[in-house]
Amino acid sequence: MVFEDVRNKLERIVDSLFSLIPAGVGSEGAIPKLSRQDEKQLLDHGARWAVSRGYGHQEDILVMEEGGRLASADAGLLSDRALERGLKQVGTLGSGNHFLEIGRVEEIYSAPAAAALGILPDQLVLLIHTGSRGLGYQVCEDSLKVMSKAMARYGISLPDRQLACAPIDSPEGQHYLASMAAAANYAWVNRQVIMGQAEKAFMKALDVSAKDLGFSLVYDVCHNIAKFEEHAVNGAKRRLCVHRKGATRAFAPGHAQVPAAYRDIGQPVIIPGDMGRYSYLLVGTQTAMEKTFGSTCHGAGRVMSRSQSKKHSHNINIDQEMARRGVVARYQGRGTMAEEMPHAYKDVADVVETMDSAGVSKRVARFRPVGVIKG
Repeated sequence: MVFEDVRNKLERIVDSLFSLIPAGVGSEGAIPKLSRQDEKQLLDHGARWAVSRGYGHQEDILVMEEGGRLASADAGLLSDRALERGLKQVGTLGSGNHFLEIGRVEEIYSAPAAAALGILPDQLVLLIHTGSRGLGYQVCEDSLKVMSKAMARYGISLPDRQLACAPIDSPEGQHYLASMAAAANYAWVNRQVIMGQAEKAFMKALDVSAKDLGFSLVYDVCHNIAKFEEHAVNGAKRRLCVHRKGATRAFAPGHAQVPAAYRDIGQPVIIPGDMGRYSYLLVGTQTAMEKTFGSTCHGAGRVMSRSQSKKHSHNINIDQEMARRGVVARYQGRGTMAEEMPHAYKDVADVVETMDSAGVSKRVARFRPVGVIKG
């Protein structure tokens, strides 16, 4: 579906999305409260759990990083508090820098790669940026407490009290990795349910069938996650634990972990912008494998703190400013939106240009945002 087909219905679409996808601090209720049994199943099975319940399509699994599931997950290791926080938040955006963005394909840089990814000129695309919500936050908080106490036993000293760690092969390290994998599986489910809800929202707003809408997943990619991978170090293959914080994976063409449909072009890389200028789709490269352990950037990065942005936004009419940029915005709280306005971020085009020029990831397409929902 191209933008010109829905230009006059954009507000209706954004309102429909906003009504079906809860957003904001503590948001919940996209689907009925889970039973503990259902929750443990989704923590073990990841996106497959969501697809089996009608959120998205079976073929989506084929174009997800890790197939939408880390097999090392152990839901039995999560605290009661973490499990309780996860019961009501599946299918919700949350707050902070998380958002859902409708974009239009504004420019294509590589026609072959775009064709392989199903990207067409002026096409509508949907970017979903969210993760494991309160469950993941609690897993992190619980793990920090355990590791902070364990560091002395392992003779570890760190310069910042907010940092904590343990040896990978220690009981604490293994516990964390299995808990983190469960949170990652929750995140895959969360995004898949949001995608399913978004499809319903578009169908309702446009009064079309699923077939006519043609909603399909391009890719689902992780960040802020640690995974075991093989990489060359000083000419020798080694198995490493690669932790991508503020980064995302960018594997090269031909890599076995790139979905079969994309293996000729490399792993898709989704780079959101600032909700007001543009977002990008790229692909991974061999240079990334050689120079950055198969990693690239995952966003624009801030130029203002949240408090600075909020102060800067004080005299701005947010709705008018977003409309001036051609964006229909819906949000739960003005404070969060004020913290995340475009002026708070670097120009993502400069960041992407740096990655492209360095050969770490190559541009495929640029998207212009036309609709946004926020917490």
